[in-house]
Amino acid sequence: MIYPIYIYGQPVLRQEAQDVELNKEQIDTLVADMFQTLDASQGVGLAAPQIGKPIRVVVIDLDVLSDEFPEYKDFRHAYINAHILEFSEETETMNEGCLSLPGISEDVTRPSRIRVSYLDENLQSHDEWVDGYLARVMQHEFDHLDGKVFTDRISAFRRSMLKGKFSAFLKGKARCSYKVRTVKK
Repeated sequence: MIYPIYIYGQPVLRQEAQDVELNKEQIDTLVADMFQTLDASQGVGLAAPQIGKPIRVVVIDLDVLSDEFPEYKDFRHAYINAHILEFSEETETMNEGCLSLPGISEDVTRPSRIRVSYLDENLQSHDEWVDGYLARVMQHEFDHLDGKVFTDRISAFRRSMLKGKFSAFLKGKARCSYKVRTVKK
């Protein structure tokens, strides 16, 4: 099932997501639907709040980047009840965009390495350090689980420059090629 992507202004995007206790069959169905939705929207990551579900589930597909980053060949993973435990002091600035904020991209500074805990698709527990592009994508998606969007991490000046786009989203206007759910006018 392809879900609509919730656009900036939807209350679920500002809620702190809760750990989920689903059985394996429910997780398999949700993860498959989230990957299908991600594929349809041509993104690299999707958090459950972006499809209206305030639960701590994220899917990431970096295979689309494997020509440039061979280490991500066939990389498609789900992260259930995911949490960031530690951040490195070193940071890196990269340009980010978001399916929930179509048409906006900004430079965001984030820690270059993170320690995460999560359950995988088989409900096996993991606690590991992650770096590189995967750490960037995880931080972006895990922010959604904490009720944040990437524009919360840019300067107030840059946010003020985007007020027109934010206002359009709040009026139910979003231009993109995938199915969305905007705020009701």
